[in-house]
Amino acid sequence: MKIRLDRTLCDGFGICAKHAPRHFSLDDWGYAAIDGDGTVAPADRDSVLRALLDCPVHAITELPTAESNAATTPSDAPTSERGPTP
Repeated sequence: MKIRLDRTLCDGFGICAKHAPRHFSLDDWGYAAIDGDGTVAPADRDSVLRALLDCPVHAITELPTAESNAATTPSDAPTSERGPTP
């Protein structure tokens, strides 16, 4: 799982830092920042998803990954929907 934070949307509620302090911190003005590159370890997935879902301004989004694309695209889908062959 990989996440992105849109700091232009953040209103500084701090909910993300409360739920997932290993991935979010608050700057000097109380606005959220991602700690690291946005990659979330499987062990931290639940807390980060809680932060994502509880953000009142939806400033946190989950980025699509190769694993999530493979899980959601059926193998019998047309080639254009499956993406490039590795």
